[in-house]
Amino acid sequence: MKISRHAKIVDLISKHDIETQEELADYLNKEGFQVTQATISRDIRELKLTKIAMSGGKQKYALMQTGSAGMNEKYLRVLREGYVSMDMAQNILVVKTVSGMAMAVAAALDAMHWSEVAGCIAGDDTIMCAVRSSEETIQVMEKIRRIVGTV
Repeated sequence: MKISRHAKIVDLISKHDIETQEELADYLNKEGFQVTQATISRDIRELKLTKIAMSGGKQKYALMQTGSAGMNEKYLRVLREGYVSMDMAQNILVVKTVSGMAMAVAAALDAMHWSEVAGCIAGDDTIMCAVRSSEETIQVMEKIRRIVGTV
């Protein structure tokens, strides 16, 4: 649940200008995550979120762009724990995940910023990754196999 919640937080702060912990809690509650202020505070610390300036003197939450190994490891762990299988259809990569984990795994894949991947769309247990070419789809599959340990 924590991994899914963290992935949802990353998704929410990328889509919305969230200024306060209360606002973040409201968004999470609307998404079906029952959270307290203490949970939000802990999540912000664990995700290493920071506040950045917006126009008008306001601030919003954002991921620290330090390229930190800890954040990379978190994404790798999400991918390893949620991954079930994958298959390709030309330049489309279909990734099957544990039920309820597709959004978290898709967020992890997007966060890796692989040049071959144009983007991911997630359902409950299935992700569709648009890859730039069939050849690059094979390369992405190899990268995923190395990460999840199926090589």
